[in-house]
Amino acid sequence: MGSLLSACRINVEKKKVEEERHLRANDREYNLSFMYANNAIKTSKYNVFTFLPLNLFEQFQRLANAYFVFLLILQLIPQISSLSWFTTVVPLLLVLSITLAKDLSDDITRHKNDKHVNNRKVEVLINGELKSEKWMNVQVGDIVKLENNEFVTADLLLLSSSEPLNLIYIETAELDGETNLKVKQALTLTGDLGNDIQKLAAFNGEVRCEPPNNRLDKFTGTLTVRGETFALDNERILLRGCTLRNTEWCFGLVVFGGPDTKLMQNSGKSIFKRTSIDHLMNFLVMFIFGFLAFLCTILSIGNGIWEYKEGNSFITFLPRADGANASLSAFLTFWSYVIILNTVVPISLYVSVEILRLGNSYFIDWDCKMYHVKSNTPAQARTTTLNEELGQIKYIFSDKTGTLTQNIMTFNRCSINGKSYGEVVDFAGQRVEVTEKTEKIDFSWNSLADPKFCFHDHKLVEAVKSGSPEVRAFFRLLALCHTVMAEEKTEGELFYQAQSPDEGALVTAARNFGFVFRSRTPETISLVEMGVPTTYELLAVLDFNNVRKRMSVIVRNPEGKLTLYCKGADTIIFERLHPLSSKLMEVTTEHLNEYAGEGLRTLALAYKDLDEDKFEEWKERHHEASTSLEDREAKLDAIYEEIEKDLLLLGASAVEDKLQDGVPQTIEQLAKADIKIWVLTGDKQETAENIGYSCNMLREEMKEIFIVASNTAEEVREELVNARKKMSPESGDEPPIEKSRFLGKKSQVVEDEKVNGEYGLVINGHSLAFALQKDMQLELLRTACMCQAVICCRVTPLQKAQVVELVKKHKKAVTLAIGDGANDVSMIKTAHIGVGISGQEGMQAVLSSDFSFAQFRYLQRLLLVHGRWSYLRMCKFLRYFFYKNFTFTFVHFWYAFFCGFSAQTVYDEWFITLYNLIYAALPVIGLSLFDQDVNDRWSFQYPQLYAPGQLNQYFSKMAFARILLHSCYSSLILFFVPWAAMCDTVRDDGKDIADYQSFALLAQTCLLIVVSVQLGLDTYYWTAVSQFFLWGSLSVYFAVTFTMYSNGMYLIFTSSFPFIGTARNSLNQPNIWLTIFLTTILCILPVVAKRFLFIQLKPTINDKVRHKARQAKAVPPPAPRKVPRRRISTRRSGYAFSHARGYGDLVTSGRFLRIPVKTRSALFPHTDTPVADSTPQTYRTIYEGAQSP
Repeated sequence: MGSLLSACRINVEKKKVEEERHLRANDREYNLSFMYANNAIKTSKYNVFTFLPLNLFEQFQRLANAYFVFLLILQLIPQISSLSWFTTVVPLLLVLSITLAKDLSDDITRHKNDKHVNNRKVEVLINGELKSEKWMNVQVGDIVKLENNEFVTADLLLLSSSEPLNLIYIETAELDGETNLKVKQALTLTGDLGNDIQKLAAFNGEVRCEPPNNRLDKFTGTLTVRGETFALDNERILLRGCTLRNTEWCFGLVVFGGPDTKLMQNSGKSIFKRTSIDHLMNFLVMFIFGFLAFLCTILSIGNGIWEYKEGNSFITFLPRADGANASLSAFLTFWSYVIILNTVVPISLYVSVEILRLGNSYFIDWDCKMYHVKSNTPAQARTTTLNEELGQIKYIFSDKTGTLTQNIMTFNRCSINGKSYGEVVDFAGQRVEVTEKTEKIDFSWNSLADPKFCFHDHKLVEAVKSGSPEVRAFFRLLALCHTVMAEEKTEGELFYQAQSPDEGALVTAARNFGFVFRSRTPETISLVEMGVPTTYELLAVLDFNNVRKRMSVIVRNPEGKLTLYCKGADTIIFERLHPLSSKLMEVTTEHLNEYAGEGLRTLALAYKDLDEDKFEEWKERHHEASTSLEDREAKLDAIYEEIEKDLLLLGASAVEDKLQDGVPQTIEQLAKADIKIWVLTGDKQETAENIGYSCNMLREEMKEIFIVASNTAEEVREELVNARKKMSPESGDEPPIEKSRFLGKKSQVVEDEKVNGEYGLVINGHSLAFALQKDMQLELLRTACMCQAVICCRVTPLQKAQVVELVKKHKKAVTLAIGDGANDVSMIKTAHIGVGISGQEGMQAVLSSDFSFAQFRYLQRLLLVHGRWSYLRMCKFLRYFFYKNFTFTFVHFWYAFFCGFSAQTVYDEWFITLYNLIYAALPVIGLSLFDQDVNDRWSFQYPQLYAPGQLNQYFSKMAFARILLHSCYSSLILFFVPWAAMCDTVRDDGKDIADYQSFALLAQTCLLIVVSVQLGLDTYYWTAVSQFFLWGSLSVYFAVTFTMYSNGMYLIFTSSFPFIGTARNSLNQPNIWLTIFLTTILCILPVVAKRFLFIQLKPTINDKVRHKARQAKAVPPPAPRKVPRRRISTRRSGYAFSHARGYGDLVTSGRFLRIPVKTRSALFPHTDTPVADSTPQTYRTIYEGAQSP
């Protein structure tokens, strides 16, 4: 019973909250006593036994479905029902069946995905032997063996590895979207276990650690072995979702399994997202229920009055039951009219909405213009219920790495000894834009050059070849001052493994210009300088950290000369220069300003020749500081400061953090659509700012860019308030709050405030933590929303979600979050719409997203085309659907006054059953799937077309009220014109046709033709399918009508088809067709007149663009290509180091770091380089003369 309740998701007993995890290696019995979760994952919702009851239970939680079951019960009561049971059962079964089939298909897919992951194999140490086990059978406390390129099975404590120093290399693309490798290191104690199975089987260490949580960057725990306790941190932990790289094997102890792993903890619970239109529809359905009750009350009162005054006259042929009176009759009539008028709450509405959303989802899946050829990745609508919300987005929250950028760095420019290189100019000295067709340098003279490296300025090669000492010193520094590892797979085929991609780009640049970093040991660095092998003695590595913002190495060249080479942020290096470099510093600063204006990441490079005696003295003090037990970091920094002064400047490098294709244009286009983009990234502030400028989010033309980087809550508040006052001096201390029920929830909405000019805001994670506190979050929201661009840097996954939740809660706006890693999952799930970037190796964000594609640039097509069309179609669908159903129902209401309020239907029962299922269903689906006001090219040309969706102009409570009035008018025409036309009317042969059945046929025919013409007026874009659905439905109506009203059907099913001969007797009369024509004209004329006047007097943006499109009679011309302007900026960013401390300690450690054979994806796109003459001066002259501007 308990398992059944558990399967049905009913919590019998609340699970005890785990406060600390305690486990013992190789002891399954001990670990099972804690009832920890195994390594199986489950994302499916149902199983074979629970699917039907649970799914039906969920479906009947929908108010409309429960309402129709209630109607069915009423129809089974003979005293109430005047309609047959099938009028409700057929639509209800159809709706339930379609939803059942859709949910079953979705859950089967989830089961397949779960099965695929759970059945992966891994080697597990069981009873002293390595056995191949499925992932799902791995338990907490097991020791598992991983091999190169395998996924990490669970969250593991690293025990030992094949690499010296117990190191391993992992790729975390699944977690954070970063493809550069990261290093993990086991404890020396466990590292000595190696791959000795007997030692590993005998290992019985006990781990005590934190309970399962979603903090990817933090782990605290202890390992106790033979009475000794060792501290554990994140450097010892391998997280599920990572991939082992460049490591032959490693062993790990399972700490967290399956749902307890940090990957799954970040996935969180799936949130059922509903659109604003869904919430509005729920409100309208509740209103319709009330309106239905109101109509039924009026008609039941009418019945009571009629029975009281006129009822006695009919007792002779309509005898009353015993005890029946006017009051009882009125009560029963109320429920009868609840059944008759139920079409105001149409069950087919929900089916049609599902079909519409599914169809528009397929359009996204099938869009070739959102298909990424290189990665073979199509766009995918993973959720089919949110399409129209894509047309209402106001705020976009984006990750940076892997989302806006490719995480690929290229060496673009450099300044050496006051001369700038990297710019391509023509014969007249004019700058030429670099494209794929621009001629590249031929590095064939260098056998060790990377063939994928591209550079276009031949002057730099000439300077290297001519023996310029400054240029050679520049590249020598780049080849020596780094912590990159080199692997030579075959002779001359080098692969670099860098801690950050920018370091890899700089070392690769040095390699191509003749200074090849070939290998290293803890004591030496081997280069090939212009073809000559050279070995330098590595004496010290002064490593990078976030405070120093620089790195230095001290080397001895083969001649015995000591030199310190240093690279770092220009502001830090310039403070430590010798006065002799002052003039060179001024020129280099101008070049740095130019590079910064182009959005490049810059570094200053300097060197210093050292005296042997002074170095030996410094080395002794360095050794003392490095072995100090107290304040080691501070003492080392002080020692570094002593030697890193009086440097001589060599120049500066500029590396481009390559954006994904089309990112700046996409952001510009979305900004024109009045969509605000916030970047939430874990990167450091300089990198985030740099990308902001590269993407055109931050611009030099902005009045001011506010930097909030304070260390206390009061300072943060003060900076936010000061920024807000600068942007809007008249803004008050209290935020302008409007109480709202947006999206069906009560909330305090902070209204937008007017700002003069454009501003930007950059805030770091530490300040953001204070700003998100309850008493300060509205201040943060006010200030941030005044800015054109907002960048939050150094933020945690939780903070990303909190920022999204803040905007979502207090702004009357729809939000979208886009990212590519597990650290983006929380914000993707929090936002109204979540978008995952696929095509990278990390797929966790995609699995949690609502939509996915391979490139950020596809976002503008998703929103401006698919989103806008989906919103437009959904709103048209709802307006038309409510119109046709209210019109249908109101005719019943007017008829009640002519039938003694007896709950008789004005239409044939079969027409009532088939009206929403067949006759009026397909045409409106055709409209809702294929209609578009303008094509995709015009949508891109005029992003302002997106604005009505943000303002919810196409469907709202006011629009619903107008539909109600329109339906009321149409129903009056549709009832009284046919009634007046048929009253006392005779046929051509003198026979009477003023009977109930003929009137019913005329009324329903007029209704169907009027709603069909109305649909034609609402259609902007006619397709063959739309035409077929419209004319086909009318044809089916007449075919079915003549069949059902035939003699044959009456003879077979006498009670079900009583309208014998009505169609052929009525529809052959000219006055009937004249009545239909007159009724149609009277219903449609006001609509046409209103639209004509509004287009002439008050045209919308859609009307204007459609008018332009009709005038042009062709697609708009493509936007002119913009030639980049040279920009100068004093802002600089992005010294080329990773965010964490470097590998300095590792590369100078006591054992050599061996890098095994590996395969790596290319850092740079490969293009064929043309063969060029390497003669320096001659070649340059020919090149400039041949270059076209």
